Amino acid sequence: MNTKKYIFKSERLGFRNWTSNDLKVLSEMNSDPEVMEHFPSTLSEKETENLLKRLINHYHEKGYTYYATEILETGELIGFIGLAYQTYKTEFSPATDIGWRLKKSAWGKGYATEGAKRCLEYAFNELKINKIFSVCTINNSKSENVMKKIGMTKKGVFTHPELTDYPEYEKNNWYEINNNMC
Repeated sequence: MNTKKYIFKSERLGFRNWTSNDLKVLSEMNSDPEVMEHFPSTLSEKETENLLKRLINHYHEKGYTYYATEILETGELIGFIGLAYQTYKTEFSPATDIGWRLKKSAWGKGYATEGAKRCLEYAFNELKINKIFSVCTINNSKSENVMKKIGMTKKGVFTHPELTDYPEYEKNNWYEINNNMC
């Protein structure tokens, strides 16, 4: 019986804050070239450790994060699905973003869509956030499909200000959803 305490759950997934014990799984996922295909590079263990600290701190500062996401039946950590307050300069930020990154063994099972829908419900109903955005590189059709499946509307294409040194990644799709759209 899984006795872990989750912040909230969906039908098959549990969402919680991160702990230092998650570093190994998160590092393995972030070092996988297929998982990181739409990012400029994979992450080293040290870079992942820094990311882990930022995720934990973000939860303590904002009350939400890209949550450690586990399969309820097994307790397996499969990656993250959740929310992050983004401050990079665009016409739609600063604002709260929804995002996901799952290890390959979790792909193709509907977890990203299920988890993102549940995170939106939590954001709108519990956190009282009124508008959420999401972005992905223009070639990331899998993430774009999740955005469509969870009811987001495409607002346009933009040049990501943090990716201008990486021309193959700087053009991004921008999607948005408002609380009254769910």
